[in-house]
Amino acid sequence: MRAAFAQNFAEAKELGAAFAAVRDGEILCNLWGGHADRARTRAWAADTLVPVFSVTKPIAALIVARLAGHGLIDYEALLAQYWPQWGAGKEGVSVAQALSHQAGVCGFLEPIDPALWLDPPALAAALAALAPLWPPGSASGYHPLTWGYIAGELVRRVSPRSLGSILREDICAPLAIDFHIGLPDSEHARVAEIQRPTEFPELGPLTPIKRAAFLTRWAAPDRGGAQWRQVEIPSANGHGTALAMARLYQAYADGGTIEGQDITGPSAFAALTRIRIEGPDLVLPSLQAFGAGVIGNAYGVYGLNRAGFGHSGWGGSMGLADPAQKLSAAYVMNRQSNKLQGDPRAQRLIAALYEAI
Repeated sequence: MRAAFAQNFAEAKELGAAFAAVRDGEILCNLWGGHADRARTRAWAADTLVPVFSVTKPIAALIVARLAGHGLIDYEALLAQYWPQWGAGKEGVSVAQALSHQAGVCGFLEPIDPALWLDPPALAAALAALAPLWPPGSASGYHPLTWGYIAGELVRRVSPRSLGSILREDICAPLAIDFHIGLPDSEHARVAEIQRPTEFPELGPLTPIKRAAFLTRWAAPDRGGAQWRQVEIPSANGHGTALAMARLYQAYADGGTIEGQDITGPSAFAALTRIRIEGPDLVLPSLQAFGAGVIGNAYGVYGLNRAGFGHSGWGGSMGLADPAQKLSAAYVMNRQSNKLQGDPRAQRLIAALYEAI
């Protein structure tokens, strides 16, 4: 693992990075190196935090499942049952469909103020009133940012606590896991600077739907500032270490439990991880297998077990879980590539991990 990790640096593919793997609660490796800033004056440390973008989604999805396990959410119920304002042709969308990227609202075709992304209730209200870009339930179209506002608003509708608060109070604080959706000001100094990619993401032939999801001037807020870190965006602004992510992804390797703590309950975990739609996606250029917030490993991006789970994040970050091995792993970095899935740096580390075990 050390050799594979070092090779990514030797080939000048990294600025700073970390990789961790956990099996059945045991830390198999926890590697970090490089620099946490673009000027290369601050060494990456064991507790350096990094935004992991969409690798946040399966972690946030655990909170929805936790509430489902407590009887507060039914995946098969209509989302409008919990969120009456959810309409404009989307009234028939179930919770599970919305969380598996089938709701048809992957972005906004018409301009919005990008600052709206930093006001989750306002953005959620705009989504509720947005007409779908395709017939809901007929296809998946990856919702890179909007997924988190749907999940966050659903939690807000059924719980007095926010999604990020539940994650912090019920899971991360008791287990001493250094991961945050909604980063306190006191932790901002630990965050690595991001070196953004120089090329657009590889999306294949462009369509209006893909442009709405990723490529308009209003498709995302200004990412990287203090306000971006502070607000809760459960689709995209989780901050943590590689080890923290690997420990959280243990839930997907061990039936909804982390180090003996039941996070979701068995029935809710089954509902979360059941593949809801599989095949061509209207936004991503490759075949996908979506559960209600996690990606099934049917196409082998996330390790050797095709019955496993994972997710990728903007720029190359990745988390995976292999239930057969009770294995989870995570890769984070601050030099982004334009790969939406299958970043070669992460794939090298995954291959070395499986060879090692």
